[in-house]
Amino acid sequence: MSTPPRQPDIPTQVRQVGKALDETYTELLDMSDFGNRRPEDLVIARRSRALAAHAVRIMTDWSAQEAAATVIDGGGDQGIDAIAIVHEPAHIYLVQSKWSETGTAKADETAVHKLFAGLTLIDSGESSQFNPRGQVLARRARELMDEGTVPVTQVIALMGTKPLPPGVKQVIANGEKEFNHHGDYVGHRVIHAPEIYAKAREDNKTEPVQLEVSLFPWFGVNSPYEFYEGIVQAEQIVEWAQHDNTLFDQNIRNPLGLTPINGEMVATLSDEPANFHYFNNGITILCDAVKVAHRSTKYPESQPLTLTASGASVVNGAQTVRAVIDAAADEDSDAELAKVGVRVIVTGGDREFAERTTKATNRQNHITERDYIALDPVQAALIEEFRAELGLVYSVRRSELEPQGSEGCSVVEAACALACAHDSSRFAARLVAAGSLDVLWERDGQGVYDRLFRPMPGVFEIWNAVRVLREVRTVLRAVREEYKGRGAALIDDGLFLIAHLVFRQLLAEDEGMGEPDPSLTWAESACGKVKKIVERTIPVLLVLQDADHGVRSDIKRICADPRQCADLASAVLDAIATGHVTAQGAVKYRREDEKKPRKRRRPNAVHVLVDQRALPDGEPLALNLYIPVEQEALSAWLDVDPRRSRATWSNNRARPIIWAADGAAYSPSGLIAQMWEQAEWENRPVSNQGTERWATREGDTLAVLAWKLLDGLENNEGGEGQE
Repeated sequence: MSTPPRQPDIPTQVRQVGKALDETYTELLDMSDFGNRRPEDLVIARRSRALAAHAVRIMTDWSAQEAAATVIDGGGDQGIDAIAIVHEPAHIYLVQSKWSETGTAKADETAVHKLFAGLTLIDSGESSQFNPRGQVLARRARELMDEGTVPVTQVIALMGTKPLPPGVKQVIANGEKEFNHHGDYVGHRVIHAPEIYAKAREDNKTEPVQLEVSLFPWFGVNSPYEFYEGIVQAEQIVEWAQHDNTLFDQNIRNPLGLTPINGEMVATLSDEPANFHYFNNGITILCDAVKVAHRSTKYPESQPLTLTASGASVVNGAQTVRAVIDAAADEDSDAELAKVGVRVIVTGGDREFAERTTKATNRQNHITERDYIALDPVQAALIEEFRAELGLVYSVRRSELEPQGSEGCSVVEAACALACAHDSSRFAARLVAAGSLDVLWERDGQGVYDRLFRPMPGVFEIWNAVRVLREVRTVLRAVREEYKGRGAALIDDGLFLIAHLVFRQLLAEDEGMGEPDPSLTWAESACGKVKKIVERTIPVLLVLQDADHGVRSDIKRICADPRQCADLASAVLDAIATGHVTAQGAVKYRREDEKKPRKRRRPNAVHVLVDQRALPDGEPLALNLYIPVEQEALSAWLDVDPRRSRATWSNNRARPIIWAADGAAYSPSGLIAQMWEQAEWENRPVSNQGTERWATREGDTLAVLAWKLLDGLENNEGGEGQE
């Protein structure tokens, strides 16, 4: 059974609620009466008003805009921060809110006395004593009261956890007694931080998918779980596109984007839709509940069956759904005439059964251990935490559209960064020795994954670590040009060990990487130090590697022995701290300043990558524009459609890039030229190096990856330890 994610503490709740209130209500609230107050005072006042609106939404089913319109807080509010008038059934809510940046808000007797005084003014029809907005709402409340007995609930919303003190409880009891001579007319409700937080998190969640599925022919089973299977017309699947990736929320992975296999499905749908059902394994849908509509009561199986599935998710067949939608986008295609096999399983909210079904239905496909991570509740919690704390995307399932740059990060980046930032070198060593990221997802007793994500790391720790690792990659790409032979090989193969050494030095200076810091000052400061740390670390690492393991040693082999790697890492850090080792011994691995780098004929990067099978089919690629004038020329055009910046790799020597924007295959340079033309860049160059403009999820451009492969081949041919 997976370990449940930890519950956030009160300061975490305050940060996340504050951010949610700012995002939801800032544009809806009138703060003009605050004039030129200090920015920090304005933030607190706005959040207090937003909290009043938020409390209205907790008590009603109103939208944020409707709730914001009830806020009267300010001069002349008569102790009431919001007046919400519900007509069906009739009810009046008077809200008093108290915001605290530390989560310690509490009610006091004076404020509650004012709340009852405000109610007295409304009850007696003296609305003129309120401010202009309050006058309108107080008058409407009195008009509703005139129609008959209307319950009034006084809502006290506190961004804190302390229960009401006895004195406040007595004031409430006395005040309600005065109004309730002829029945329970006035009541109260206290809303504390946990409930406020829960509502903010609820606002962040996507609505459960409700899917209509029409099957014919079909059959069904009622126990132990309700189950239906039959044929669906492809045109109905096209309608499911409105749900986007929320349709795959319980799947191990999102649609992988445009791959050769998906291309074949699209071709079959377009060219021979009648055969698609025979060539395809179909779609499996899990749902929490289902509403069944039969067209015939006496002979139900003889007529189509319509299911309305609530909380639906496609757990197998995501690629089929994507292929149907893509094929149908071609107006000349008959793809919507195709028939697709569909199974609908009603889990009744049984999460364990749903997880087992998801795993079982995906066994026939190529599913990796990394895919199963999507079912870990810790990852689901991190998705929500990233959104709530940082407003960023945290991607878990394999998907074409992984977060780029400041959008956020993927679980792959997070795991790599946490492995490097760990106080032990063993996780970075495993990554170096394996030459693959697959070791990150091992779940046994010695597995890396549980050591990194149990207990659940904080989002500030993850995001700060990711930013540092990205900076290390960027710096190493530039520094590599200064090295040759084993120096260059160390940078190529030892990235994660070098990053680990960088983290150890950064954290020795400042351990605040995991501290809550919405301004992200730690990351800004740390990234500014990375270049200097990398430049002083690599020479020392090279010298000590030679001294301890010989000039023909290989960093991968050293890292294959965790003890040897730990000893080397400790020696490097000690040498840097004490200055006992000079970088002089590494000079032989540097390119001489007076000599130009050895010229080599530029390889056909595509041929190298395809021949070496460096990337799997379907590998996501992201646009990597590095020339400022080009960035400026294309930025507005790229912003119109995020798919324009995405592509996937196909091991085809002529056209290996499948562009997400249109699904067509291009050569790297041909696609860049096409993008320049579509963006109507008038001053575009005649030619381009397309392989420098597309990068893998690890951050290497196709050109850099090809050079690394060639260097590795040359070193292997020339023997180990070549300079």
